[in-house]
Amino acid sequence: MSERNTVIRSLHDLGLAAWFGGSLMGAVGLNGAARDEGGTETTTDRISSSGWAKWTPVNAAAIGAHLFGGGGLLAVNAQRVATQQGVAGSTAAKTVVTAAALAATAYARVLGKKVELASSTDPDDLEKARQHPVDLPKARRQLACAQWAVPALTGCLVVLNALHGEQQRPSQQVPGMWERALSATHLGG
Repeated sequence: MSERNTVIRSLHDLGLAAWFGGSLMGAVGLNGAARDEGGTETTTDRISSSGWAKWTPVNAAAIGAHLFGGGGLLAVNAQRVATQQGVAGSTAAKTVVTAAALAATAYARVLGKKVELASSTDPDDLEKARQHPVDLPKARRQLACAQWAVPALTGCLVVLNALHGEQQRPSQQVPGMWERALSATHLGG
């Protein structure tokens, strides 16, 4: 890459770092502390739900920064994606994993909101929970899985970003473009 794209690269990387790190801390630290201090399942749910609710707007901003930066990087690297062997494939993989991480994040929030309402002491929340009953033990299990899926998937994105970084080395670009050109013209083995 001949020109610098520091701002969009920083948005992309910092957004992903916050998304990954925050979700991992929530799954390990917040949920663990809630279990240690909660005493009862309902109190544990309230503590955990409160923490995750406070994280939600920060997480949304991090995801937005990551997606905006990713779109910008895709735009400025469109030629490399089209011409360098392996870059289109790793870009497609990043897109699929990003979509899965977004889905897991959204699903975790939906489940978290159900658990939050069911464990609330607020009469309005309890009324909403009564109107839309939930199998709380099942929702807790699904929520735990979804909350662990997010750092697993965003961790995969960190690894794919490392692959993209390696593909940007000059020693990788020329051979990659040459291989792509040969495969497009059917001259390669």
